[in-house]
Amino acid sequence: MDLCPFSVTPAASLLARCVSRGAVTQEQIDSISSSQGPVFSSHLQEAEQRIRAQRQLDEMRLQVELLQVEKQSADVTHKFYLTKRLQALQELCGHLQDVLKQQNSLRQRLMKPLGRTNLPVQAHLHRCVVDVVKMLLDFIETLEKKLSSVRNCPATREQLAQLNSSFDQLLAQAAEVESLSSQVLQWKEVRSSLLSDSSA
Repeated sequence: MDLCPFSVTPAASLLARCVSRGAVTQEQIDSISSSQGPVFSSHLQEAEQRIRAQRQLDEMRLQVELLQVEKQSADVTHKFYLTKRLQALQELCGHLQDVLKQQNSLRQRLMKPLGRTNLPVQAHLHRCVVDVVKMLLDFIETLEKKLSSVRNCPATREQLAQLNSSFDQLLAQAAEVESLSSQVLQWKEVRSSLLSDSSA
């Protein structure tokens, strides 16, 4: 059975619906079919251009964020600062190597007693040295206390002034209480005399 040469394909029916609803025109379909370009419609071409522009914008934003992060961490990652730190570290390593080379000589120097004697202080003076050290520690402790009291002297003056004013206020209140108590006693005496007169 032969196929009809005028059979409509699904793509053709879809294009016919698009033309009938005004999505595309027949001229656009004819121009696309004649030029065989990669884009079917101008709307699709605009959408593709927008997508490309948005992608480029996202890439630019990502590059800006990366530059900001690099700027914030420049003191850690930048070559200028890293070379300075590397130089300081190399100097420290060199100093430590020199110390390690001289370790034996340092150990021997430290093991040598002062004045080529095991005890630079004579034996009968050891007790005096211990007493002097104790006196020195006591002197330092007393000196620290005196220095702290001298530092706190202005605050102590203010506190003393407040204490004096509080004491004056307390004395005034005590005098007031005393006068009130004497008035109460007088009132009691008057009341008792009045009661005794009324009962009589």
